[in-house]
Amino acid sequence: MYKVSRNKLSKFGIINFIKRNISIDFVYAHCDVPCGIYDPFDAVMAAKTVATMVEQINTIKDTDEYKSNSGSIEIQNSITRRILVKEEHAERVKREVLILWTDYFKASDLATIPDLHDLIWNTCKLASLAKQTVSTENANNLVESVSKVAESFNKVKEARAKG
Repeated sequence: MYKVSRNKLSKFGIINFIKRNISIDFVYAHCDVPCGIYDPFDAVMAAKTVATMVEQINTIKDTDEYKSNSGSIEIQNSITRRILVKEEHAERVKREVLILWTDYFKASDLATIPDLHDLIWNTCKLASLAKQTVSTENANNLVESVSKVAESFNKVKEARAKG
């Protein structure tokens, strides 16, 4: 047992004491129980964000200021910020799509969507490709693929509701 004086626990001392002496691991997950709250909305918005960031990066690269002074800190900052957002949202696409695949979709849903596994796999691969490139075509393919995942989700949801 720890012996701690009152002075050490004053103000923020308690918080610091806990941080130093108790190991806390943070776990991030959608849900560990069948809550039934699933929606492809976040994946769709993340894919659209990837496409928007690619468009904005390409727009910046097409400016005279970039072409004449691409080394300026303002230009670098502007592009870097968009790259970070693109990366984060491409990763979010993968996370959200995989949550649907592992937690929402069931083996019985393959009767409704026979190519579900390929669709999910291809969508995640497209998200990875979107991270690796600044390609409008790749970003648009990601948006299209995530839209197909959303359509599949809605078909399955409708089929389940009919019983």
